[in-house]
Amino acid sequence: MSFIKNHILIITGAIAGSIAGYLYWQQVGCASGNCVITSNPVNSILYGMLMGGLLFSMFKKEKPKTT
Repeated sequence: MSFIKNHILIITGAIAGSIAGYLYWQQVGCASGNCVITSNPVNSILYGMLMGGLLFSMFKKEKPKTT
């Protein structure tokens, strides 16, 4: 449970990115099938999940280390 609490921002970003990736595949997609990311919904969702997690991780504040 502490893992989820510590990484809630990244998890939220991954969920938002996966939804955005699916919607991008559904709305834009790739008609020819030659597009690596958007030709398959799984690839598009995974790429969106990665990008969303990375984007939201930029806003995570580091706790100062005490010695």
